[in-house]
Amino acid sequence: MTKGPTTPWYRDWFGGEYLALYPHRDRAEARHAVELLRQTTGRGPGTRVLDLGCGAGRHLVELEGIGYRATGLDLSLPMLEAAAKSSVTGGLVRADMRLLPFIDGSFDVVTSYFTSFGYFDREREDLQVLREVRRVLVPGGTFLLDFMNAHQVVANLRREDRRTVSGVEVVQERRLVAGGRIVEKRIRVGAREGRAEREFVERVRLYRPGELVSILARAGLAAGPRFGGYEGAPFSHSSPRCIVLAEARS
Repeated sequence: MTKGPTTPWYRDWFGGEYLALYPHRDRAEARHAVELLRQTTGRGPGTRVLDLGCGAGRHLVELEGIGYRATGLDLSLPMLEAAAKSSVTGGLVRADMRLLPFIDGSFDVVTSYFTSFGYFDREREDLQVLREVRRVLVPGGTFLLDFMNAHQVVANLRREDRRTVSGVEVVQERRLVAGGRIVEKRIRVGAREGRAEREFVERVRLYRPGELVSILARAGLAAGPRFGGYEGAPFSHSSPRCIVLAEARS
């Protein structure tokens, strides 16, 4: 008997359970991340920005706070509903980032904050995301890709951690799969309020910094400065993040 297709992990995980477990992502961190964009690009109020994988909208709030015309896009309806309840005033769009519902050259800047990239089963799908980013950017527009530092993920992989959130035990187990190309996290959420224990999976492709530069180039995006964190320090192998600024080629 042939097994039917399974639901992609990101459709299950980024929902109500995620919001319950992570109700207060760091707004100060989002402010620093947006300020890095403003300082490094010099773009002023009125800049048209698309935030891919906008989640509950914490970066959108900060983008709007400096006068940018921000649009948020996410596949998760619960995330978009949470964003709508925040102080976000711009547009919120539900769509798949592999097929953006915007005309060519709609934005001056596209952002992908907090590792909202590398979610798909095949690398060509990630490349399709970047090609869509290039399509909706004006020539010379900026793409900010905020990704984890794969070197540090591999070197410091924490196999398991346990914590209690609102009286519920949450266990996270991590491992490298696909020959070390993907980091997989399994999240077990204990029973609560009559609900049985649930398990979720998160899988992200581990693009090394050089690989990010290469796949960006294949999509028509020329990588420029790289930073190791939101404070703007240059990237190194020991940096917590790999933040790449890329320019849309003409």
